[in-house]
Amino acid sequence: MPGRPAYRTSPQAIVGMPPGVPYIVGNEAAERFSYYGMKAILVVFMTTLLVGRDGSPAPMNAGEAKFWYHAFSAAVYFFPIAGAIVADFVLGKYPTIMLLSLVYCAGHAALALDESRTGLAIGLGLIAVGSGGIKPCVSAHVGDQFGPSNESLLSRVFSWFYFAINLGAFVSSLLTPWLLDRFGPGWAFGVPGLFMAAATVIFWLGRHSFVHVPPSGLGALKDACGPEARAALARLTLVYCFVAVFWALFDQTGSSWVLQAAKLDRTFAGIEWLPSQVQAVNPLLVLAFIPLFSYVVWPALERIAPFPPLARISLGLFLAATSFAIIAAAEWRIEAGARPTIGWQLAAYAVLTAAEIMVSVTCLEFSYTQAPLALKSIVMGLYLLSVSAGNLLAAAVNWLTTGVDGQPLVTGTTYYLLFAGAMLAAAICFVPVAAFLPTRRYIRCEE
Repeated sequence: MPGRPAYRTSPQAIVGMPPGVPYIVGNEAAERFSYYGMKAILVVFMTTLLVGRDGSPAPMNAGEAKFWYHAFSAAVYFFPIAGAIVADFVLGKYPTIMLLSLVYCAGHAALALDESRTGLAIGLGLIAVGSGGIKPCVSAHVGDQFGPSNESLLSRVFSWFYFAINLGAFVSSLLTPWLLDRFGPGWAFGVPGLFMAAATVIFWLGRHSFVHVPPSGLGALKDACGPEARAALARLTLVYCFVAVFWALFDQTGSSWVLQAAKLDRTFAGIEWLPSQVQAVNPLLVLAFIPLFSYVVWPALERIAPFPPLARISLGLFLAATSFAIIAAAEWRIEAGARPTIGWQLAAYAVLTAAEIMVSVTCLEFSYTQAPLALKSIVMGLYLLSVSAGNLLAAAVNWLTTGVDGQPLVTGTTYYLLFAGAMLAAAICFVPVAAFLPTRRYIRCEE
C-alpha cells in the first residue's frame, strides 16, 4: 500500500544492542510505574477509603480486601494467554500492545474517577485485560529484536528489562502512597494513569526501530503445536507448576505483608514509613541485586560448578520459603504483645528479592529461549499464567479460611507458616526436576 511504512520482520546481523531496545525498556519502566503504583495502594484504599454508591464510607475488612487483591492479580496474569494468541496468530505483537495499552489507560481513568466498588470493579477489570494482555507480547517482542549475532546479549537485556520494571515499581511505591495520604484516591490513581499514557507514546515512537514479526495466522496454530512444540510446552509447564507456588508467596508483599507492616514500628532512617511504602524496598533491592548477581554472584558460582537456569530457580524457591519463615517470626513477636521493628520485614524482603532474581529474572530468559519460534508469546503467556495460578492459590486460601462472619480463621503466625511449608515442599520436589529436565534453545534467524 503506497505510503505505508515498511518494517523489518527479522533481526539484523549486528553484534550490539538492537535499536528498538531503548524504546521497549523505556515503555516498560513507565508501564510498571503505572501498574505497581496503582497496586501499592489497593489494599489500603479498599480497607480505609472505599465508598458506597451514596458516597458514604464502605471499606472492606482485611480478608475481603486480600481476596479482591489476589483475585485481581490472578486476572492480570490470566489474560496474557489471550493477548499472546492475538499477538502470535492474529494481529502481531506491536498492534496488540498498542490496542491493549489504550484499554489499560481507560482502567486507570475509571479508578481515578469513581471511588466506589463499581469504579473499583470496572477499573481493575480493564487494567487486568490491558496489563495482562500486553505482558507476554512485550517480553517476547524484546526477544524478537535479537538474532544469532547478538544472542549472547539476551541475558543482559532481560536484566535491563527487569531493572526497568523495578525502577518504575520503586518510584511509584514511594510516590502513590504519599499521593493517597495527601491528595486522596483521585490523584493517587490518576498519576499512574498518566504514566501509562506516557508508556504508550514511548512505544509508538519506537515503531520504526522495531523488528515486527508478522502474525502467522490462526491456521498456523495447529501446525505450530506439533510433537516437538508439545514436548517443549510440557517441559515448561512442569517448571511453571512449581513457580506458581513462589508467586503465591511473593505477591503477598502487597497484601498480608502490608497489613503486618501496620503493626510494626516503621521508623527507619529517621522517617516513619507508611505501611504501603515499605513495598518499595523490594524494587530498590532488585535494582541493587541485578548487577550484583549478574557480575558477582553468578560468575563466582560458575567458577565452582555449572549453575544452569533450573538450578538457579531451585535455589530461589528455597529462599522464598525462608523469607516467609522470617515474616512468621515477626508475627509471633507481635502476638506475644511486642511491637517489633520494620527490620524484620527488611530482612525478609532481602531474602525474597534474592529469590525473585533467581526465579523471575531467570524464568524470563529461560521461557523465551526454550519457546519454539511460532509460540514465543504463547510461552510467555504460560509463564505469566503461573503468576495467576499463584495468586488464585493465595486468594483461595484466604477465601477458604474465612468464617461466616467474614473474619479469617487462620491468622497470624499460623498463616505465614502455612505458606512457608507449602513453598518448602514445592522446592524439595523441584530438585529432581531441575537436575534431569532436558532443555533446547530456539533463536530467530537473521536477515
